[in-house]
Amino acid sequence: MTSETVMAALVELFRALGERSRTHILFALSQEPMCVHDLAESFGMSTSAASHQLRLLRSAGLVRYRKVGRQVFYSLADQHILDLFRTALEHVQE
Repeated sequence: MTSETVMAALVELFRALGERSRTHILFALSQEPMCVHDLAESFGMSTSAASHQLRLLRSAGLVRYRKVGRQVFYSLADQHILDLFRTALEHVQE
């Protein structure tokens, strides 16, 4: 059996994935790193709303950021997140 701590972390992971705009953002970031402005523009949301969603994804450990000058680029946190996202996508497309 897994510990309650691990189960709680899994719940938080799935909770973070369970919102439409965050799923859109993860899909975009599975293609390439993007800045907040480009993400917001791509999905017709405000920069503030995109930043809020990215903050939640970051706190869940799903995305990371890298500063280049004054711009901040977001990408998926690691290969595990990309694998998880691709596996889920394959599952729903069957």
